Amino acid sequence: MAVLKAAVIGTGNISRNHMNAYRDNPNVELYALCDIDKERALDKANTYGVPAERVFDDKDEMLRALPEIDIVSVTTWNSAHAECAIAALRAGKHVLVEKPMALNAAQAAEMQAVAEECGKLLMIGFVRRYETYCKLLLENVQSDFFGEIYYAKTTYLRRHGNPGGWFGDKSRSGGGPLIDLGVHVIDYVRYLKGKPKATSVYGVTYQKLFDRPSIKDGKAYIADRDPERKIICDVEDLASAIIRFEDGSSMTVEASFSLNGKPKGEIELFGTKAGAKIDGNIHLYSELNGHLIDIEYDGAKEYDFDTLFHKEIDHFVDCVQNGTPCIAPAEDGVELMRILDGIYESARTGHEVML
Repeated sequence: MAVLKAAVIGTGNISRNHMNAYRDNPNVELYALCDIDKERALDKANTYGVPAERVFDDKDEMLRALPEIDIVSVTTWNSAHAECAIAALRAGKHVLVEKPMALNAAQAAEMQAVAEECGKLLMIGFVRRYETYCKLLLENVQSDFFGEIYYAKTTYLRRHGNPGGWFGDKSRSGGGPLIDLGVHVIDYVRYLKGKPKATSVYGVTYQKLFDRPSIKDGKAYIADRDPERKIICDVEDLASAIIRFEDGSSMTVEASFSLNGKPKGEIELFGTKAGAKIDGNIHLYSELNGHLIDIEYDGAKEYDFDTLFHKEIDHFVDCVQNGTPCIAPAEDGVELMRILDGIYESARTGHEVML
């Protein structure tokens, strides 16, 4: 089996997870890197053993100079996802693009169309699909343990958690916690439920606390306040929405970067036979012989991002080398962008949006 030559476009923080996974996969050679900040790319190249002559600051130049590249990860800021993925696809490469797929559904649909035109795999980085939690819950869904899952509640709340940098710049990110965090939990619920299409959304967004620049105590995800650079924070700091699906079910989503409340990350599922909560472990709620019962999985805890990215990259490589069906294809990313577009439009107009 030929070893695949992998390139990574965008060498910021998230790229490390892709590079680690490529490095550790025996069927892949981490072959080339590209970033508009070439010094940063060279620094990563030195860490991962990529020769300096295969480091670029222009994606088109890299794709022309190295036609032998087989696969590409796009780990840039969101506004560059479509441009970089389309360039790599047209150059004949299979592409894994980080979530969210693009800035909007129109860009996402164009990416899918190009992938189909070129006959190449375009996979979306819905990394939480590779959790042990997700696998266990999916087994229960498929065995009809839950019955009909008709409602779900999701929360992804940070108290002081604006990541700063491009995440706060709407022109590059496309939005705030909804497009950054909410995309994870919306996709999680859709995936478990068999990926029903959304029919309508109603959403609200707020921009009240911004990145909380007056807070002095150091916590994770504090926005970078480098005095030598202009700090942009024009994204929402809280979003909330209700989504209706074609199967009659619905879900709520709350996502925040900055909120006067306790940080929380939970997904709750409510079915006709049983329910579940994922909050650091899996809790199941059902009944047995006329009695209410609670079940907690033992040893199911697994939330190491590096492990999840290894599983994701291994699946991407398997799909390319062996034709294994992809569990995160382009159409899933397009549907998520339709939902996000609808929520932002609903928040703007104050009305429900039919999809």
